[in-house]
Amino acid sequence: MSEHENSTSAMEKPAALNIHDVYAFFMKFFRKPRMRFFMKTFRPTANTVILDVGGTPYNWDLVRCESRIVLFNLDVPAQLPPASPSNYRYVGGSGTRLPYMDASYDIAYSNSVIEHLRTFEEQMKFASEIRRVGLKVWVQTPARSFFMEPHFVTPFIHFLPRRWQKRLVRNFTVWGWFTRPTPQQVDDFLQEIRLLNFQEMRELFPDCRIYKEKFLFMTKAYIAVRI
Repeated sequence: MSEHENSTSAMEKPAALNIHDVYAFFMKFFRKPRMRFFMKTFRPTANTVILDVGGTPYNWDLVRCESRIVLFNLDVPAQLPPASPSNYRYVGGSGTRLPYMDASYDIAYSNSVIEHLRTFEEQMKFASEIRRVGLKVWVQTPARSFFMEPHFVTPFIHFLPRRWQKRLVRNFTVWGWFTRPTPQQVDDFLQEIRLLNFQEMRELFPDCRIYKEKFLFMTKAYIAVRI
């Protein structure tokens, strides 16, 4: 084989899988039905304005939603992905300090974000801000009681003592296999994730109904809904 052929083969070699590819594989099974449930519950129109705290276009691309959607994140990309609908807009800021007046959005929405806020105190701030700025509310988070830890994509790891998790995460979880984290990165990620139980969701969202999203007859996630 010539040097040119070697170069061509290298260029045509598909990119290696990463942890986000793994997440995407599972998300396509769960998020589309969840978004259909959202659409059925709220029935948003082209005149509806939605604040998605911590979100991306991914969820909204799964359904036909003509509402104006503000994607509110700590890190804001320079521009939306090519061919994004004109009803999407990025805004930067913290979800625990939303720069909006009370009831300034028709729907305040968040999916799989609140569990990344490290402490219950920060989660309380986040929940309070969501409830404050939204006339209606939708907040989803993975259930701590579910056997599969969704960030590490590994069963039962989150039920173990933290010192055991630190030892196991790098070599005995799917996240560890793909990311090969340093000990500091393991520690940072373990501190970042704080999964919630049903009672905590009720405390965080006292004026919401807490739905239980099921998989194999087990509660996989909680969704706080205020209509």
